[in-house]
Amino acid sequence: MSEVEESLLDEFCDALWLEDGLARNTLTSYRSDLLKFAQWMRRKNSKSLLETLQQDIEGYLAHQVLVAKDRARTTSRELSSLKRFFRYELRQGKIKADPTLLIEAPKLPRSLPKSLTEDDVESLLDAPEIENPLGVRDKTMLETLYAGGLRVSELVGLKIPQVSLDMGVVRVLGKGAKERLVPLGEEALTWIGRYLDEARPDLLNGKVSDALFVTARGQPMTRQGFWYLLRRYCEQAGLAKTVSPHTLRHAFATHMLNHGADLRVVQLLLGHADISTTQIYTHVARERLKQLHAKHHPRG
Repeated sequence: MSEVEESLLDEFCDALWLEDGLARNTLTSYRSDLLKFAQWMRRKNSKSLLETLQQDIEGYLAHQVLVAKDRARTTSRELSSLKRFFRYELRQGKIKADPTLLIEAPKLPRSLPKSLTEDDVESLLDAPEIENPLGVRDKTMLETLYAGGLRVSELVGLKIPQVSLDMGVVRVLGKGAKERLVPLGEEALTWIGRYLDEARPDLLNGKVSDALFVTARGQPMTRQGFWYLLRRYCEQAGLAKTVSPHTLRHAFATHMLNHGADLRVVQLLLGHADISTTQIYTHVARERLKQLHAKHHPRG
């Protein structure tokens, strides 16, 4: 890939960050998609990004589906990245026509998010051994994730000043650098208090950090580190389902709706900009109600 194209991608990602305040992970995803396409263009067509035609993109997408075996969702995301990039370059006057203009994204079936039953969650939350500082930390992280419906990046990114035990809330920095206040229940707040008093000082061992959750070496907890812990506790809890940190966020939303929470309230707690994103959880709740009706109603 040429220095000119590297510069184009840098400029595009900088513009996305300035205009939309997109998270680093989202920007990395955009860059990765565009880099992959640029490399394919050089290899197959000996052309630069700014020389792209509609048939080049159609050929690339066909290659990704038929040869690379990309899923429809991946192809749709890649096309979305290309559309955004070429729209930007058109606005900048670097191309005369948008090669993606007439290409439609594949229609995706709206899959229901995986969720856990309330018993599943109880088993998971009870898995850490709370006789040692690491176990107290892990128990506290799980309780906080489920109590607040947080994204894993929001959980591991929490700083001490963002937590107010007196008010019973955490101040979360979500997608697009948007802040929201998330209330936590008594259980999670109790565990945060215990973790701060008993476990965190031991883990820091004299080191100074403003990160709420720290490792055994006194470093801030990472997303990958928490993923590893979650997998281990799922095995201990005997959960056969594939569970990710986002699964607990899904469980939070579904269980709130099952217990009568208003959809708008759940939207605010999750930090969804669009309520249509939250509405998919009503389908999960509805399916669960149907199952309960079929199981327990005499004419089910």
